[in-house]
Amino acid sequence: MPDLSSILEIASATHPGMVRGHNEDSIAADAEVGLAVLADGMGGYNAGEVASGIAVALISSEIRKMLANHDAAPFTASEIERIIAEHAGKANAAIYHAAQGNPQYSGMGTTLVMACWHDNQVAVGHIGDSRLYRLRGGTFEQVTRDHSVLQEQIDSGMITREQARHAQHKNLVTRAVGIDPQVETEVRTYPVQADDIYLLCSDGLPDMVADEDIQLTLATLKANLPLAAEQLVQQANDNGGRDNVSVILVRVLKAFPARAGVLQKLKSWLK
Repeated sequence: MPDLSSILEIASATHPGMVRGHNEDSIAADAEVGLAVLADGMGGYNAGEVASGIAVALISSEIRKMLANHDAAPFTASEIERIIAEHAGKANAAIYHAAQGNPQYSGMGTTLVMACWHDNQVAVGHIGDSRLYRLRGGTFEQVTRDHSVLQEQIDSGMITREQARHAQHKNLVTRAVGIDPQVETEVRTYPVQADDIYLLCSDGLPDMVADEDIQLTLATLKANLPLAAEQLVQQANDNGGRDNVSVILVRVLKAFPARAGVLQKLKSWLK
């Protein structure tokens, strides 16, 4: 597996916010293998923290191991997507079984957003309402589409996006990791360009900070990614910080096409 640490610059920040007593978000990022994972847990008695921790630890360690230990023919986009979906499924099973076996964890679950950069592409998997955004030149856009009641209301025309920003029940997700025995992961692959900036975040950021303000912060501080990450969290807290807030920022420094013979096919892993 090629080392992408000279290709991808990554910074992250997480905070419990101004209202919550503890942080139920979990994050992990690894520039070397081009992987970022973020989860926003839900459930009482700190169970959300347990759920998000299981998801991030399992997915990041297992996928990193898989990517790092193979060094022949390149992965195809469909293989990367399958790896993402399979490991999200494993996390779902692990959380579900943990909840079934421990009454205090009953009903726990987590949202999930993850990204894997490879061959001038990024594969994005998500479940729930944690998001991935992209800043490309002067264009800032939400790449993922929330799995939420609010998004369904927007899609059906019941409410506008402006009305959604002021809705009372923003956090009712229609899909989450660990709630049911199985869950469908939405996975898509997108082309990457040099100078792209990707933002993975829990809903504590967009619920508190308007998209145009997020864009302004990224555009202004893109030369200092750690400061940009801290500033986004600070903005959420300054605006009320009603939820935990976590961000992972990834800047693509240059093109990174796969070289023939660099990655090994994972046929044996994918059977």
